[in-house]
Amino acid sequence: MEITAELTEYIGELSRLELSAEEKEARKKDLTDIFAYVDKLNEIDTEGLPEMTHAFEEVNRFREDVVTNGDERRAMLANAPEAKKDFFKVFKTVED
Repeated sequence: MEITAELTEYIGELSRLELSAEEKEARKKDLTDIFAYVDKLNEIDTEGLPEMTHAFEEVNRFREDVVTNGDERRAMLANAPEAKKDFFKVFKTVED
């Protein structure tokens, strides 16, 4: 795919970028390099290879989601300047 000045201008407009002439030339070179690399990747024979979702065959190592602090509502409300039942009482912030 040939990257033209019109294409870089169009991409700049789509991304709402104001590029100088030097920046447009630099982006044109970048895009040319990217497409050349993709073309090189397309030359690789992947026939018979399994599909992958990740480069490493790692499993999820997350810990179990276990509650460790429990219900400490009363302890938290003890630090509140004012409480009403099981809730913090705060001043009104929105007018009707």
